[in-house]
Amino acid sequence: MNLSENAADQEFRAQVRQFLAQHLPNDLRQKVMNFVWLNKSDYEHWHNLLADYGWQGPAWSKEYGGQGWSALQRKIFDEECQLACAPRTVPHLNMICPVLNAFGTPAQKQRFLPGIFRLKTWWCQGYSEPGAGSDLAALQTSAVRKGDHYVVNGHKIWTTWAHWSDWMFALVRTNRDVKAQEGISFVLIDMKSPGITVRPIISADGCHDLNEVFLDSVKVPLDNLVGEENKGWTIAKFLLGFERAEMAAVGLCKRLLQFCRKATQSHYLEGRPLWDDALIRHRLAELEMRVKAHEWTTLRVLASEEAGTTASAAPSMLKLASSELQQDLTRLLRDCTGPRGTQYLRALRQGEAVELEDLSAFDNALVANYIDWRKVTVYGGTTEVQKTITAKTFA
Repeated sequence: MNLSENAADQEFRAQVRQFLAQHLPNDLRQKVMNFVWLNKSDYEHWHNLLADYGWQGPAWSKEYGGQGWSALQRKIFDEECQLACAPRTVPHLNMICPVLNAFGTPAQKQRFLPGIFRLKTWWCQGYSEPGAGSDLAALQTSAVRKGDHYVVNGHKIWTTWAHWSDWMFALVRTNRDVKAQEGISFVLIDMKSPGITVRPIISADGCHDLNEVFLDSVKVPLDNLVGEENKGWTIAKFLLGFERAEMAAVGLCKRLLQFCRKATQSHYLEGRPLWDDALIRHRLAELEMRVKAHEWTTLRVLASEEAGTTASAAPSMLKLASSELQQDLTRLLRDCTGPRGTQYLRALRQGEAVELEDLSAFDNALVANYIDWRKVTVYGGTTEVQKTITAKTFA
């Protein structure tokens, strides 16, 4: 199998690089480079620049205003954005939009897709619950039909950006008398509905993107059901495939590796750069080989997708490898900071003006970033679950 890029792919990569060089604002680039926590307006600014250029919605079909890019083109685009230190793609763009394209009614597409395109509406994902995270089929949030609407009661948790969101796409239980996976439906919930309470969950670095959401007799119109009632598990698997494929995050791994190279040359021990230490060079070389192997595996999966022969465990394998890589890369970054890594100013992490002494914005974030990155082996399905899926597939 030839995993090298052809002439068209190389030309596309060059176009993406040129776009980023011309249109990525330096203030956003500096924030991402220094691990400063981005706010809502930062993401909106960046995505509207993409929309102005016609490059919003990389995973959407052209019919609904997207690019119709191949999986390889999306990988190239994400990789170049990461290496240029552009803000990440807001996840719901490549999650709820493909779901609506595949399962939504014409009325739902017309109602929701235009607002998502320019981030005029924000979405959050209502999947995980206190007793149903990796075992998603155990969810207990209920939706009972009452006339022309459902009455929803339950509790969602680890809900990213729920405090920013206008809508939630959620899995709810509509039938308790059948097998767990067969009694689940996929609904769209207006976050301004009476009965919704959002409470923040502050992460280990002191920042806020996670939340828990309580739903107390929330009315959801039947028109907000996506697909058939009790068939939400099919949609959930479809969406999780997009989520975990995105989590392969080759571009992010390459950017973290780039930062590791920088840190080993700009940080010193006893007057000499860390690069002079044989152990540090060994760790960096090992990580570089793992990143390259992960990229090749991702390319093989993308080639298999085009041929229609992708193994069902492929998203789990990519997510598992990427999660462990990200943690090991941030571990090396943390180790490079030495004693300075014990210093942490939350205000600087959140982009506020702070008087610095012997602490750069980059160094300030590294230990906090290391702690925050421990979550990548939990969200989107834990490491143990990904290993179980892979083992069952190839048993």
